Amino acid sequence: MMPYRYTSKDSLKDAEDCARALGCRYEIVPIFEPVEGFLNALTQVFEGTQEGVTEENLQSRTRGTLLMALSNKFGSMVVTTGNKSEMSVGYATLYGDMNGGFNPIKDLYKMQVYSLSRWRNGTVPPGALGPSGEVIPAAIIDKAPSAELRPDQTDQDSLPPYPVLDDILECLVENEMGVDEIVARGHDRETVHRVEHLLYIAEYKRRQAAPGVKITRKNFGRDRRYPITNKFRDRS
Repeated sequence: MMPYRYTSKDSLKDAEDCARALGCRYEIVPIFEPVEGFLNALTQVFEGTQEGVTEENLQSRTRGTLLMALSNKFGSMVVTTGNKSEMSVGYATLYGDMNGGFNPIKDLYKMQVYSLSRWRNGTVPPGALGPSGEVIPAAIIDKAPSAELRPDQTDQDSLPPYPVLDDILECLVENEMGVDEIVARGHDRETVHRVEHLLYIAEYKRRQAAPGVKITRKNFGRDRRYPITNKFRDRS
């Protein structure tokens, strides 16, 4: 656990409960000092600018650096955490939470991750090494998702609700449907256009993402290839 000033007490408890349930080693490595060090180093360069996403991402990138240091020192592989919904729209930080060598959930949409988590709490797959019973506390599944990079932040500050987002993305990625077809399903046209735009501009991030398991009909990379040049867009 790598807390900063915006990490909630609930997150600390949830992380510890999950680690204990899985039988994992649990350590706390605060990131306040390294983040403040980066901010201090950039004070002169950033002078006169407004604090925002750049400063938030320093938290994620500090965590990524520390995890890679642990990987180098002890030989464990860092697994990245971005699901397909987040990777589709670029809701992941390069050299931050995208740091790592493998991503087991990169081809699962957010709502599928929730469903899989609930299923795992009641099922131990054949050959699984983990314990039986609840291994992912219900609080983790039930609470509003948040990166906790600023006060009272939730994912829905920046994204549509995940059930809406996932359906639009499945239409765009899996079924290659046009905007008019997706709107006909009941979605707001402006929202569909925005999600489509985010999907296009996040391609350069996905090119640098860790490999992972293929689960859906069209995973990013092998099944869905898209140019990253600035002038290539499927819109006027």
